[in-house]
Amino acid sequence: MTPLTNDRFLRALQREPVDMTPVWMMRQAGRYLPEYRETRARAKDFLTLCQTPELACEVTLQPLARFKLDAAILFSDILTIPEAMGLGLYFSEGEGPCFERPVRTKAQIDNLSVPDPNDALRYVMDAVSLIRRELDGKVPLIGFSGSPWTLATYMVEGGTTKNFRRVKGLMFEQPQAMHTLLDTLAQAVIAYLNAQIAAGAQAVMIFDTWGGILTTRDYLAFSLHYMQQIVEGLTRKHEGQRVPVILFTKDGNEWLEDLAATGCDAVGLDWKRPIGKARERVGDKVALQGNMDPCVLHASPERIREEVATILASFGNGNGHVFNLGHGIHPEVDPEHVSAFVDAVHALSPPYHVSPL
Repeated sequence: MTPLTNDRFLRALQREPVDMTPVWMMRQAGRYLPEYRETRARAKDFLTLCQTPELACEVTLQPLARFKLDAAILFSDILTIPEAMGLGLYFSEGEGPCFERPVRTKAQIDNLSVPDPNDALRYVMDAVSLIRRELDGKVPLIGFSGSPWTLATYMVEGGTTKNFRRVKGLMFEQPQAMHTLLDTLAQAVIAYLNAQIAAGAQAVMIFDTWGGILTTRDYLAFSLHYMQQIVEGLTRKHEGQRVPVILFTKDGNEWLEDLAATGCDAVGLDWKRPIGKARERVGDKVALQGNMDPCVLHASPERIREEVATILASFGNGNGHVFNLGHGIHPEVDPEHVSAFVDAVHALSPPYHVSPL
């Protein structure tokens, strides 16, 4: 593979010196870009877009052509593993992802098997390989998966939900069945992410979208435990380079120290706590990724620049910061505001990385 010409993202994840704070965005390839909407229209439906490597590559690279981002992230969906398990994933207009065959009984859970990522998920690995080739060393490529708890939430509920009554009901009434499901999913995520790494992903991220709905007791037992199992099972070196791991639990600020203790390289933050306070709590144990409120991108470029300056000052001098949003970019954001955001990070951050004389 072609050597990287811009490796500041990987260096920052490992808390190594960089010339400026690297920046990328969750959902950076998406509906806010007119070129994405055009490609999505050609694909006809979202699953076809995800499952066609050439189209997934095309949309992965689109934001890199517009903005001076420091990383690309694979265009895919967190529900590829349940889909490969035969649950019949489909997307309903106005409702989001749904499953034809949700998993709600012990018998259904016991019948699940770990899909072979190089068979049922071959299209993802082909996309990773193609994207790496097309990037040609410009920036690193991030692979990703949903966390076991988040995947289980969709699988048990059968789609999106407001009260999580089915998945929490299973957790409370049949905890051992839930642990069996989560263990199967952890094994699947390990195999899936290791296959992405073998195909060319240079860092991986685990999205725990729904861990924040749990109490501390249940979060530690049913979410974090399985993310730590994944961290311990991942390939951590490939092509002679370390492969960093990022964990992100939405609404997970309460468990920052617990996340940092898993052995991951970085913890993603939402926007609800100052990043400087988070840094005080974890010290140099992990890098931190975040954490601008995505709604700031609806403000003027001048206000965006002010917010970037505030977050950089909160983190302060030194290494280990990857600038990102606290969650995914909104579809209604003006791309020109994204340019202002990315440019502000690069323009304002170098003084925080100057070594003292």
